[in-house]
Amino acid sequence: MSDRAARTVVVTQRFFDEETISYLDAHGCEVRLADLPPGKADGELTEETLLQTLAHADGWIVGHARVTRQLLSRLPRLQVIARRGVGYERVDTAAVKDLGKVAAIAVGGNDACVADHALALMLAVNHRLRESQLQMNAGSWAILTGTDLYRKTVGIVGLGRIGRGVVQRLKGFETRILAVTANPDPGWSRQHGVEHVGLDTLLALSDVVSLHAPLTDGTRRLIDAGALARMKPTAILVNTARGGLVDDAALLDALKAVRIAGAGLDVYLSESDPAYTGVTAELIALPNVVATPHSGASTREGLIRTNRIAAQCVVAVLEGREPPAACVIADGRPRA
Repeated sequence: MSDRAARTVVVTQRFFDEETISYLDAHGCEVRLADLPPGKADGELTEETLLQTLAHADGWIVGHARVTRQLLSRLPRLQVIARRGVGYERVDTAAVKDLGKVAAIAVGGNDACVADHALALMLAVNHRLRESQLQMNAGSWAILTGTDLYRKTVGIVGLGRIGRGVVQRLKGFETRILAVTANPDPGWSRQHGVEHVGLDTLLALSDVVSLHAPLTDGTRRLIDAGALARMKPTAILVNTARGGLVDDAALLDALKAVRIAGAGLDVYLSESDPAYTGVTAELIALPNVVATPHSGASTREGLIRTNRIAAQCVVAVLEGREPPAACVIADGRPRA
């Protein structure tokens, strides 16, 4: 159909499910899946490659590629950019508005899987799973003494959707929960037994510090050498939010000096700053670090949910409707 051909949606992410493709097709969109190099994500594509890939796109469902002013200015046909995820520090929202486009995120799609992942990292580090397996691989079955999560104090930095999901999951462990958040909801916190404290108090009292804050000018490198020095030597740090929240060089120093007991990491400063690539390599080599490759949101179910939300945002814009307000991060469409 010519009508369908007029709406092209390019997807620069792997694992884009058939049900979501069918949804887009049913709404008159031709779906084109980018041919990503083996082992590469769209964040590693050059601007010229992205330009070629998106030359005829009306909608773009994106992962980690940088959505820059220079790129967008060379894509006049592109109307809407939808992130299959919730972080958007790589999207130039001012450029989106200036150029009359719309940018959206997939709010709510990956909350459950990232919250699960945070709990998995807490348990894996506390129970020394990586250290035990490394010893077994080397031929030693000596038993390492782990640490309970049960009835410990957990500090949550950021009580958005994912932070709240972590709180709910921790109930079964009978933990004491401390929180620092930009927009506290006293009623919700009372209902879930959350104590709001200052960051220094949270760091000093927590057995686990779990990060769930957005990356902003106010939170960048929130966990620096000083913050790590205020943590208990028996405590662990878990970061499933954004690498820029932590000074990874300071974290490496603290772990090497055993100033904290361990870390569970899904995100790294090197993702946004290549100068830290060597620091990341050293971090993930430590036996008391359980590391994953920014995969907390990548469960089959979570990706299907975020695929669908991103697709719904694209369809809404292409049909001249409003996407869910919570998903819109920039809207430059002219208003009557």
